[in-house]
Amino acid sequence: MSTLEGSLRIISNGNVILYLMRGTLFTILVSAISIVISLLIGSVLALLRSYARGGASFLRVLSTCYIEIFRNTPLLLWIFVALIAIPAPEIFRHKMMGLSSVESGLLYKGCFALTAYTAAVMAEIVRGGLNAVPKGQFEAAHSQGFSMVQTMTNIVLPQAYHHIIPTLLGQVITTVKDSSFLANIAVIELMARTRQVLSSAYSYNGTGQINVSDVFVLFGFAFLIYFVIDFTLSCIVRRLRKTIT
Repeated sequence: MSTLEGSLRIISNGNVILYLMRGTLFTILVSAISIVISLLIGSVLALLRSYARGGASFLRVLSTCYIEIFRNTPLLLWIFVALIAIPAPEIFRHKMMGLSSVESGLLYKGCFALTAYTAAVMAEIVRGGLNAVPKGQFEAAHSQGFSMVQTMTNIVLPQAYHHIIPTLLGQVITTVKDSSFLANIAVIELMARTRQVLSSAYSYNGTGQINVSDVFVLFGFAFLIYFVIDFTLSCIVRRLRKTIT
């Protein structure tokens, strides 16, 4: 039996596929949580940086500092900072979703770091959308008696989000890919599980050793999964944008 045939046996093993699919679910879960929360936080940061004035000027300074610090430093740095310095809440110190208590805590810390980092990027994306909204919209809203909150929620933010759909899609795809960095702290997502399967590939390939072809087959399989996820997201958003327009 050739080494390639042995490598292909790995991804034809039902237990291995199930193990990697569970990792894929965790990748989607971590990415979805980070994207939703970071968009909410990023929107607040963008509003503060763009419109906080007068007595609230210190909030503008704080939001600017947060955005610039996180946006100009590596994600991997914040993953290790979260690993060391961020305690996991009590709920994540127990077994959950088939993970041990240690793995649950690492999952929380990984989500925290990815969200904190992505929020800074989202803030700049949303701020770009806010800047694209004509100033006349504010004047028109004011003339109709809208409050600042009503103006933002009913007029400005919907237009801003519409403007940033392509850029936002790009960041969503990047966040899914960035989740692979969490493999460095043993969060059980797709890339971590791929590496774990590779470390024991000799048990599945029938050759009794790890071969170069195992690396190409396993990481090639992971490549296909990431591509399917991101390409599907791209198609969904493109169709959604056509529906909206």
